[in-house]
Amino acid sequence: MNLTSLLALIVSSTLVYSAPLILASLGGVYSENSGIVNIGLEGIMTVGAFTSIIFNLAFAKTFGSATPWLGALVGAIFGLIFSILHAFATINLHADHIISGTVLNLLAPPLGVFLIKAIYEKGQTPNITANFGYADIPVLAQIPVIGKIFFTNTSAPAWLAIILTVILWFVLYKTKLGLRLRSTGENPQAADTLGINVYKMRYIGVLTSGLMAGLGGAVFAQSISGNFSISTIVGQGFMALAAVIFGKWNPVGAMLSSLFFGFAQSLSIIGNQLPGIAKIPTVYMQIAPYVITILVLVLFLGKSVAPAADGVNYIKSK
Repeated sequence: MNLTSLLALIVSSTLVYSAPLILASLGGVYSENSGIVNIGLEGIMTVGAFTSIIFNLAFAKTFGSATPWLGALVGAIFGLIFSILHAFATINLHADHIISGTVLNLLAPPLGVFLIKAIYEKGQTPNITANFGYADIPVLAQIPVIGKIFFTNTSAPAWLAIILTVILWFVLYKTKLGLRLRSTGENPQAADTLGINVYKMRYIGVLTSGLMAGLGGAVFAQSISGNFSISTIVGQGFMALAAVIFGKWNPVGAMLSSLFFGFAQSLSIIGNQLPGIAKIPTVYMQIAPYVITILVLVLFLGKSVAPAADGVNYIKSK
């Protein structure tokens, strides 16, 4: 394998495993910039994965190659709906953010398995036949060397996630909506004094996180796992949360962190094809992403500065 082919393999695999993390971490960035901690990303991703697989299995013959994309949209919508529970609990009922998010994580997997057993009479769904797979990016794939490395046999959802990163960064830092959203995460009292509806902005933040995490779960299920079971989403949401912290609550930082975690995950798949890594036992490569996630949280949690009012409930005075 020459250098270009080796780099193409690494980049392609990294993008596949990074796409769900990028999408979910972008949602986490918006939620926490509005002042709501959302550790329920794992549960929301599970809901997105479950609904997308159910849709895919039911409509693959009807929609053909468009099925995964429509399934991703379905997963995003149901992720948004599921996140309303977290929004209502933390914003309206002033519940503890960590407890509320934990409830989402505990609720989603068994609910999904219960529904699967009711529908398919077994613990997991059949494998889907219409998945994202790999694709060449038109025009860009024809660029010498760079085209083969980055745009040939690559992940279309990953490039969509990168485009969404740029868009969401622009909205957060260059628009009036983004300024208002960030102000509710920094100083909700001051924002309220200026006439900003703090509850509305926080709902926007949490529902955006639900939409993006649901989309991330749908992409993971339809590009990596290929079916749904109780172990489909295991640790992905927490990696996305770590990417939010490692990326300093910035969409671009979260994307770059997700690429790093995606690369760590991909090593367990392509490691046997890489010089110097092939001899490392597979089990070590499989646990590496989770060990790296823990190390990142330990090393950077105290050094990264979250929005000042992140995790602080706001009660509007009468």
